[in-house]
Amino acid sequence: MITGLFETHINVSNLERAMNFYSHVLGLELGRFEADRRVAFYWLGPRGEAMLGLWERPQAEILRQHFAFRSSVDWIRHHSQHYLRSRHLPAHNFFDDGTDQPMVFAWMPAIAIYFEDPDKHSLEFIAMLPDSPNPDGGIVSWDEWQRTQTK
Repeated sequence: MITGLFETHINVSNLERAMNFYSHVLGLELGRFEADRRVAFYWLGPRGEAMLGLWERPQAEILRQHFAFRSSVDWIRHHSQHYLRSRHLPAHNFFDDGTDQPMVFAWMPAIAIYFEDPDKHSLEFIAMLPDSPNPDGGIVSWDEWQRTQTK
């Protein structure tokens, strides 16, 4: 029986640059580095909960991928933009329309904000909301979501 996702792997063009980003910019804990295989494994959250593998490959083999980091609603709403700005990481919403305000996926519902790593992989901070899903609600701003919840 599947109970969750334990690990995901992405290809990176420069392992040291990617390790610097995931270690020092995002603050993930390095679990294992294998120089001969050109791979690094990072813990996501507490040890043993989830893992991210970074595999160095030639630039031509790097395809843009996406994955999301689980976070809290409060942190995304009140701290994520400052966190990203302080690390010189441009944030954007799902529509990438020039704003950096988190948005809500009403069908889940979940709040999210996006940014990129050095290889242009799409990264996301996401948190499930305690509200009931709205399958027809689309993707909306936090303010709009709040207005629909008070009706």
